[in-house]
Amino acid sequence: MMGSSGPAPVSDEALVQLAREGDMEAFEELVMRHADRLFASLRRFGLDDAEAQEVAQETFLRAWRALGRFEGRSSFFTWLYRIGFNEAQRRLSRRPAAGAVVSSELESVDEQEDGRPGPEASAEAQELRDALGRALRELPVDLRAPVVLRDVEGLSTREAAAILELGEPALKSRLHRGRMALRRLLEPWVTAS
Repeated sequence: MMGSSGPAPVSDEALVQLAREGDMEAFEELVMRHADRLFASLRRFGLDDAEAQEVAQETFLRAWRALGRFEGRSSFFTWLYRIGFNEAQRRLSRRPAAGAVVSSELESVDEQEDGRPGPEASAEAQELRDALGRALRELPVDLRAPVVLRDVEGLSTREAAAILELGEPALKSRLHRGRMALRRLLEPWVTAS
């Protein structure tokens, strides 16, 4: 039924409708489609593994409970991420700025002949990930969220604004301020390497 053996996968919209009608398998399919990306986004946003796992579980629980109120004005993905990021923001606002390690999952350009990064490139990429993680953690949450959603997650301005419940001009303003702050924080690392 879930499209795993059919010619075309079932859309999120169709799965949402089935889940609204009580089809738990349809909701489980939605969870499977989005759980890994939601978890990775929450990690990049500044939560440690345990917190990201808890927030992801809470997000899906809240989504299940609120599915009847989902109006479809945004994609299911956007709606789900909004729930997750709201919970992540609540958690992050209650703790000091020295939070968990953030993974940016950057890829190295310097690769060996077999396509794998060489040791130097791997070390440089790891240093960059660490520096980026530290810099992202130093950003205030209201500036970190737009940077993570747009620059790390690759969401559109419209999707990121919907997740953060902002107008697009406000999102663009915060994104610009976040990028500038991130640039200042990363400047010592960039000039040192």
